[in-house]
Amino acid sequence: MGRVASRQNRTLEQNAALRAAFCYTGLIMSWAARRRFFILLIVGAVGAAILAIIAIATFYKAPSCTDGIQNQGETGIDCGGPCPYLCTAQEQPPTVLFTQALPNGAGRTDIIALVENKNADAAAQNVPYHLMLYGAGQVLLGDLQGTLDLPPGATIPLYIPNVASGKQTVTSAFLNIAASAPNWFRMTSDPRIVPTVSNTALGGSATAPRIEATLTNPSVTMLTNVRAVVLVRGAGGNVIAASATIVPSIAPQGQATVLFTWNGAFSGVPLSIEVIPIVPLPSSS
Repeated sequence: MGRVASRQNRTLEQNAALRAAFCYTGLIMSWAARRRFFILLIVGAVGAAILAIIAIATFYKAPSCTDGIQNQGETGIDCGGPCPYLCTAQEQPPTVLFTQALPNGAGRTDIIALVENKNADAAAQNVPYHLMLYGAGQVLLGDLQGTLDLPPGATIPLYIPNVASGKQTVTSAFLNIAASAPNWFRMTSDPRIVPTVSNTALGGSATAPRIEATLTNPSVTMLTNVRAVVLVRGAGGNVIAASATIVPSIAPQGQATVLFTWNGAFSGVPLSIEVIPIVPLPSSS
């Protein structure tokens, strides 16, 4: 009996040792597995973060004034708010006060028009226009396209000389500026240096009239290539003649004489004369 009990005790001790070794090995393997899991988890998180950064850099576009979306406090799509251009719907469109065709002989016609910008705190540059010329019976004889600047609160003359019309006589003209054409930008005051006009006088003869005026530069900056347009009005305020010329330079605080001439008589009696210097807007860029 003693020997049997001894063998049983040894067997129990061996089984206990095996169980202890198995538990220890299980603990070691469990910790290794957990460590591998955490390492893989960290690597996966870092990889996901890198992929997210790459995706954001590739596909995300910061709001801008050219993205075609109303965002970042814009009043409309890509206009108003932080954008340089104002929303067209919030500004008054240009007003064409009149357009007139003035026969110039030899199948040529001068065109004169006045365009008003009623916005006292907004301007536009290089505004496209479309000019259509009509003959008898409102037959379209031709059309012209061009651009003009619209300073804040200003009325700008548009003078186009010597438009060829061939054997047809231009009886009327129509100037169109689409309401959506101007890219308005904020300009609370007119930055241009515009010469003042004085001493306007009509001279010459009935068949070869001439008009002189004095342009004064009010600034300490030399003015160069100043374009001036003259409008001669007759009965009813209708323009009976127009012309344009360029003054090469006007010294700081200086004066220059501007001269307009015609090779034929006016179509009516001149009752008023208006000389308008044209100075383009400075670049908005």
